[in-house]
Amino acid sequence: MVSAAGTDAWGALRGAVASWLGRGDTHRERAELARLDRTAAALEAVGEQAEAERARQRAAWQAHVEGALASLAGREQLAAAGELRRILAEHGHPGGVSAGPGGVAAGGDVTVRAEGGSVAAGSIQGGVHLGPPSPPAPDQG
Repeated sequence: MVSAAGTDAWGALRGAVASWLGRGDTHRERAELARLDRTAAALEAVGEQAEAERARQRAAWQAHVEGALASLAGREQLAAAGELRRILAEHGHPGGVSAGPGGVAAGGDVTVRAEGGSVAAGSIQGGVHLGPPSPPAPDQG
């Protein structure tokens, strides 16, 4: 969830997670929306301390979700865990990756930015091919 904050995926994920945590209680859902908004605001405001804040937020959300699951019993817990996996698979954002015009980006749990026809990645498994290199400038032969 933390890696999706501030991305295009955030709005849909935010609503789905708040609904999941609210479990049909409108007041709880609103409280969860506010908590999710505080998370996004905290991540946006940190600047140089971004990785430390992401780690703090990930730990806080992990504990919160584990607590929500622990409050359920048996089949209800299994169903809720399955629903959360579905929500994250459907709305989750892979690692906060973005690409500028003409760029391609791929990453894991890091933020990567590529621009101007370049590729940036936390990890690439397989090959990357962008096309033939540009011809040298006339003064370079």
